[in-house]
Amino acid sequence: MSARKDAVASYFDGFRTGDHERILALLTDDVVWDLPGFRHLAGKEEFDGEIENPAFEGHPKLDVDRVVEEGDTVVAIGSGEARFAGGAANNFVYCDVFTFRGDLIARVESYLVPLDQGEGAGG
Repeated sequence: MSARKDAVASYFDGFRTGDHERILALLTDDVVWDLPGFRHLAGKEEFDGEIENPAFEGHPKLDVDRVVEEGDTVVAIGSGEARFAGGAANNFVYCDVFTFRGDLIARVESYLVPLDQGEGAGG
C-alpha cells in the first residue's frame, strides 16, 4: 500500500477510536473539510471540533470498500453507522476525497448519503 493510502487508513482508524491526535497529525494546518450540504470547515481547530460531533454519541463504525489513488488524490468509498445522541442509528454510505500536499492531507471532501433507518450499513 502507498504512504498516502496508509495515511487514509490511519485517518479512518482515528475516527473509529476518537483519536484526535492521530487524525490531526495527518492534516496540514490550513486543512479544509467540505461536507456538501452540511458544513464547511477550515483549519485544524474547526476540524478537531467535528471529529466527535456532539449530535452523535460514541464512535462511528466505518467500513472502507474501495480506495483509489491517482496523483495527489486518494478516494475512499464505503459505508458506516453512527449513533445520534439519544441512540437512533444513522446509517450512511460515503465517498471521501482526500487531496494531499506532500505527505499531509490538505483537503477532505465528504459526500454522505443517509440510508433509510431500516437499512443496515452498506445497504
